[in-house]
Amino acid sequence: MGSPRVSDIVSICDSLWPPAYAEPWDSVGLAVGDPAAEVSHIHLALDPMDAVIAEAKDLGADFLFTHHPLLLRGITSVAADTLKGGAITELIRSGIAQYNAHTNADSVIGGVSDVLAEAIELTELTPLVQHSDAPAGVGLGRVGTLPARMSVRELAARLAKAAPVTATGIRIAGDPEVEVERVAVLGGAGDSLFDEVRATDAEVYITSDLRHHPATEARDTAHRCAAGTPHLIDISHWAAESMWMSTAAEQLRERLSSGGMDVTVTVSEISTDPWTERIGQAGE
Repeated sequence: MGSPRVSDIVSICDSLWPPAYAEPWDSVGLAVGDPAAEVSHIHLALDPMDAVIAEAKDLGADFLFTHHPLLLRGITSVAADTLKGGAITELIRSGIAQYNAHTNADSVIGGVSDVLAEAIELTELTPLVQHSDAPAGVGLGRVGTLPARMSVRELAARLAKAAPVTATGIRIAGDPEVEVERVAVLGGAGDSLFDEVRATDAEVYITSDLRHHPATEARDTAHRCAAGTPHLIDISHWAAESMWMSTAAEQLRERLSSGGMDVTVTVSEISTDPWTERIGQAGE
């Protein structure tokens, strides 16, 4: 077939990461672009930041696929001198469509949480929260089993080896020496799901953006149960989710190829982790 159009790429993305699997509060799909425009180059990144848009433009991309939404909350202006308006203006001027798959990509089988779980070799995966309107296995987070019991510290080290290096590194809350086997993971911010984690047999929970009060309360609750679980492992939001981007790119390449579409697919080399340095950390 000839060059695919934006609408064709949207259809492929929607089939890989169905919008129906997104959480009700989320914003997914095409945010910028003409559905009739032709596409020759798809660029993937975690965040639709200015540097990423510039990278896509420099590469000659005409479709920017991101995990995080460009427009998650309401705005009242798209003036070029505003944050969102500036991004939208640059995308339109450069002829770049912008699409995102967010919590639908978190929930789908083979999505963000599956990639995170597989990075630490979890097996027997089930959703932490099964999506009510989706087939079995589709939902937020994953719970699985390690190949062998290991200490929380060893698990954190395994995660650190698999994930991109970040300034904040990997943090543990709980006893680093306790051995664990059942693990819950959630790519991205997961401190709203402690009750769901406690309802499983997970001994440790890996997620991102753990704040002081939810983390201390979770550990206080853990201290009241005989096993003292779950222990917590905190990983950078960017590191936890960016590992999925290459998987998403490969899925797109396979679908485009099977459809006879000659489209270049690239993955951003820009780290959009906001933290750039740490000073005076314990043990250094």
